[in-house]
Amino acid sequence: MSTVNNIDLEKAFIDLLENNKRLIFKIASAYEYNPEFRKDLIQDIIIQLWKAFPNFDNKHAVSTWIYRIALNVSISWLRKEKSRKKTHTSYAQDFIIETETENQNEKMKLLYKFLNELKELDKAIMILRLEGLNNEEISNIMGISTSNVSTKVNRIKNTLSEKFKKINT
Repeated sequence: MSTVNNIDLEKAFIDLLENNKRLIFKIASAYEYNPEFRKDLIQDIIIQLWKAFPNFDNKHAVSTWIYRIALNVSISWLRKEKSRKKTHTSYAQDFIIETETENQNEKMKLLYKFLNELKELDKAIMILRLEGLNNEEISNIMGISTSNVSTKVNRIKNTLSEKFKKINT
């Protein structure tokens, strides 16, 4: 009986990963530029998702649950990488998100470069905003008030706008 339950659990988890692999990839890409290290980060995210999967609460959206875990793992990953000071730290300084498409818009490259310069919480909020989430959804994922999210988004937008203005002058 427990083998059947384990098989059902594994199948449900694999389906969840299949349906959300792009989301996981985007979050990992925002925190790790190097493709080899990004694979390791994605693996860490999947491991944490698997560990937390049996306790998943259906009251919340699956995407909210994935965002929260993926962001927490990515932020921890970033902290570990900074403390190790590996040779690939130059990637973090010149961060430009890499996607599967070859011809990426220059403004998007700059945007992600600027996002990488933000504090961890601000970066996570803006990544979620770029994914199309509203303030309430971001609030639920990040565990901060909706008004705090709104204030932070406005301040970050102003900061990013100033950075773009400096580039264009």
